[in-house]
Amino acid sequence: MAYLVRKLLHSLFLFFGVSLLIFALLAIAPGDFFTEMRLNPALSAGSVEQLRVQRELDRPLLVRYVHWLGAVLRGNWGESLAYQVPVWPLLRVRALNTLLLTTAAMAVSWLIALALGIWAATAPGRVLDRVMMFSTSAFLGIPDIMIGLLLLIWAVRSHALPAGGMAGIDHESLGALSRAKDTLRHLILPMTALVIAALPALLRHVRASMIDALGSYAVRTARAAGVGSVRILLRHALPIASNPLISLLGLSVAGLLSGSLLVEWIMGWPGLGPLLLEAILARDVYVVIGAVMLSMLLLVLGNLLADMLLVLVDPRMREARS
Repeated sequence: MAYLVRKLLHSLFLFFGVSLLIFALLAIAPGDFFTEMRLNPALSAGSVEQLRVQRELDRPLLVRYVHWLGAVLRGNWGESLAYQVPVWPLLRVRALNTLLLTTAAMAVSWLIALALGIWAATAPGRVLDRVMMFSTSAFLGIPDIMIGLLLLIWAVRSHALPAGGMAGIDHESLGALSRAKDTLRHLILPMTALVIAALPALLRHVRASMIDALGSYAVRTARAAGVGSVRILLRHALPIASNPLISLLGLSVAGLLSGSLLVEWIMGWPGLGPLLLEAILARDVYVVIGAVMLSMLLLVLGNLLADMLLVLVDPRMREARS
């Protein structure tokens, strides 16, 4: 319990630090949301300045930050300058879409990485293992944006999958099961892009961890005692390799979240990525801050989940935390 409290306090300080940094970066950036309005001859300079005063953009940085922080503690994330609506409803829907995409991509990539990594660790150096290692090295050198664009071009030419968006034109007129199938078809392409981008690193880490585990004293003792190979892999080697792999799970959350922002923008998935990009281009301050804070919150929760799993799985970690 004390360990969980420490992690929560650490996450709280991290929230304050990142939010203040984002406020400072947006404050020193040239221009604001109302800069382009000054070029409109229909609006006088006084009217534009009055709008800036209404939105408190003329106030000092610390004053604006304290006001925003107090509003967040009351459940109000500010108001979008571009959409003229509260920020939280915009973020909530987009965050759920991003969470759906990244959760599906994480589950698929880890299942494939565990299966292929364990298989490759049983006989390292054979032809198929070398081919797999060469393939992962090649994919590691391909940028995420290139993977997304290639998949998008394939979808446009083949018409096998929807080439963008989250739902079809007739989505609302479909039944519940048909809507789920339609969303799943739109999910496959961006999820595949994230899986291809994340899988090479995960696969190499799983293979390396399993090779080290299979060479440990406990596994050699179990093999000498006549324990079956499948039991050795699942009951002895995999628990030994779980410590670094669970730590990698927390890091993979960050990679998938950062990758999903780019993939969402390329493929038109209505998540936090397109919203954040639009807000940055429009200098919509509170939407930018809210999107960054929500992404950081998802990242913190992912790392906290990995830490809790590590404590549950590894007795040494439980002793250290106590």
